[in-house]
Amino acid sequence: MQFTAKVTDISKQRSACAILAVDNKNRFTDSGSILDKANGGNLAKLLKRGDLGSAAGSTLLVPTLDGSAERVLLVRTSKTPVSATEFRKLASASANGVKSLKDATSYLSEVSVEGVDATWQAQQITLAAGLAGYKFTRCHSDAKPYPLAKFIVHAADKKQLKATQKGVDLGSGQAMGSNIARELGNLPGNICTPSYLASEAKALAKKHAKLTTTVLDNKKMESLGMGAFMSVAKGSDEPAAMIAMNYKGGKTGQKPIVLVGKGITFDTGGISLKPGMQMDEMKFDMCGAASVFGVMNALVEMNAPVNVVGVVAAAENMPSGRASKPGDIVTSMSGKTIEILNTDAEGRLVLCDALTWAGKFKPSVVIDVATLTGACVIALGNHATGLYANQDKLADELLAAGETTGDRAWRMPLWDEYQPMLNSNFADMQNIGGREAGSVTAACFLARFAEDYNWAHLDIAGSAWKSGAAKGATGRPVPLLLQYILNKK
Repeated sequence: MQFTAKVTDISKQRSACAILAVDNKNRFTDSGSILDKANGGNLAKLLKRGDLGSAAGSTLLVPTLDGSAERVLLVRTSKTPVSATEFRKLASASANGVKSLKDATSYLSEVSVEGVDATWQAQQITLAAGLAGYKFTRCHSDAKPYPLAKFIVHAADKKQLKATQKGVDLGSGQAMGSNIARELGNLPGNICTPSYLASEAKALAKKHAKLTTTVLDNKKMESLGMGAFMSVAKGSDEPAAMIAMNYKGGKTGQKPIVLVGKGITFDTGGISLKPGMQMDEMKFDMCGAASVFGVMNALVEMNAPVNVVGVVAAAENMPSGRASKPGDIVTSMSGKTIEILNTDAEGRLVLCDALTWAGKFKPSVVIDVATLTGACVIALGNHATGLYANQDKLADELLAAGETTGDRAWRMPLWDEYQPMLNSNFADMQNIGGREAGSVTAACFLARFAEDYNWAHLDIAGSAWKSGAAKGATGRPVPLLLQYILNKK
């Protein structure tokens, strides 16, 4: 989709649809008043008739007979100025209202919003439009993508054009990265294998000179002592892959931000087999890896002036005669031994070796992203990502990035008092801490392998995908991560 910021005259701007806000007293913004006048006051008459709902985010698509716009999408706001949360709702509702059209021009930038600037508003409008325009079509025989190909965000004047364009660029990058993550997450496990992810990483490097890709195969990982990772991978006929996408867009010698994504392309639970109901959704267990791919794709397309390494720990977790058994003890790359009490707690086993390997890049910070625990879903539901960090400043910056984008996180405790729950009689630690505080003890496990650098863990088990009628990957936390990274440039 092509996104543009433009100072437009609504009476002359040709468009398949103009998106206009209407407040709770049926008042238009400036451009809406101009267009209503050009249509002989007919838009105002429709509002008086009550055709547009009263709830914030209600929409009404109206064909026009006069003026340059073929249609108008009216979007209801509450009393202005509106909150940031409401504005995101308006942006999303309007984007979904025009995604079946060929193009649209949004005048939502004229809505007064509490405590934000033109850049933020343009970012939210563009991000919403980009997300709404995604549809998974690859495995359908007759499905077609949404036709929306061109989207213009109105800037009030030439003074605001630069700020609006900045927001459009940021929002379009976040949408693109999110949609790449969604596409990978939605692919079935028989297509999106560890080898497929490795090939995607290599293809990305071929297209961009500033990015190089390294892939470790099973033999190399075994030689490096990645016993925890290989304890998961060995149960599958699919070869595993440890992938590093190294983007050097920043200053030479500048320490990189390292992102580590859990890439379990299908998770049966291993010998600790999961229940059969909804097991198909375990193709989403690589959404952490998908988000890393989304971020890396966005960074190279934006030519961002940062150094970032995207590490993906990709494997299948399958039951077989070679699979790990409960009670097995393995040695991680760090030399620490782990008693595997539950083979379905496999994400932390692949991530702990990935976190050790990440140290070789001499990172400024390491952030791992993983659909790690069902316990996080119980704690936070589907709205917030669980955030753990060993540094307050890092946690605060990630939380702020989430608030800016609406891709929100909530900080969880990483206290020493939880660490004894991982004690083992037979090894340095066990891979589960029991039923209580399951997301916390999983983070405590990972923290033992991230002691040498600033580190954060994002548990996206609740936020990475939706179930039910809207089943599909969300692309989170790509917006949060990109916002954090670009704030650091």
